[in-house]
Amino acid sequence: QVQLVESGGELAQPGESLRLSCAASRTIFRFYVMGWYRQAPGKQRELVARITNAGDTNYADSVKGRFTISRHNAQNTVYLQMDRVKPEDTAVYYCNSDPAQWPWGQGTQVTVSS
Repeated sequence: QVQLVESGGELAQPGESLRLSCAASRTIFRFYVMGWYRQAPGKQRELVARITNAGDTNYADSVKGRFTISRHNAQNTVYLQMDRVKPEDTAVYYCNSDPAQWPWGQGTQVTVSS
């Protein structure tokens, strides 16, 4: 079973940058498409970015051009660089495979507010 640990979330002002990290417990991670998801209060969890094991990426329209997903397979880690954050980016951020098939981690809270 893969365990996922997200980190890097914090309070940010609009326009600032954040970098989220997700560490997976097993090297099998490298064979899977990985995604960053988020869940805002009162909303369903949504996929915002995904990256294949070859490094191809896709983004939700709401974050395209501002967020960048990357992965370091040797370290079993996936990252989400968040630039020019907006208040609507406020959510708990999670990583998982795409489609999600492992237990969800605790997530990391991102709050964007002035």
